Amino acid sequence: MTRLVHRPREDAEFDFILGRSTVPVLAYFIGAWPKAIEPCRVMDAVMSDIAADCTARLTVVRTDITRCPASTERYGITGAPSCLLLKEGAAVAHGTGPMTVDEVRQFLDGHL
Repeated sequence: MTRLVHRPREDAEFDFILGRSTVPVLAYFIGAWPKAIEPCRVMDAVMSDIAADCTARLTVVRTDITRCPASTERYGITGAPSCLLLKEGAAVAHGTGPMTVDEVRQFLDGHL
């Protein structure tokens, strides 16, 4: 089974995924501090569903703020969970906080 959600271990791997993607990238940023753990777990399940539904038109990347600090800073991410839609490396939409599958679909509407 192919992993539908990419999980870069460092900034260089995050950049590699962005550079190789021929479709928009939905990066969601997670954190491991106590107040972020549960909302980020919720986002893991939501993004797995989104990745399964949109695999041909979207690359989904789970980005750990601690492991990818340069990427987090580059895109101005200040909290977790946060979502960022990237086209050709440029951010076109940004959302903060946990979302349902329907909310992520609305977030993506008009951008894909």
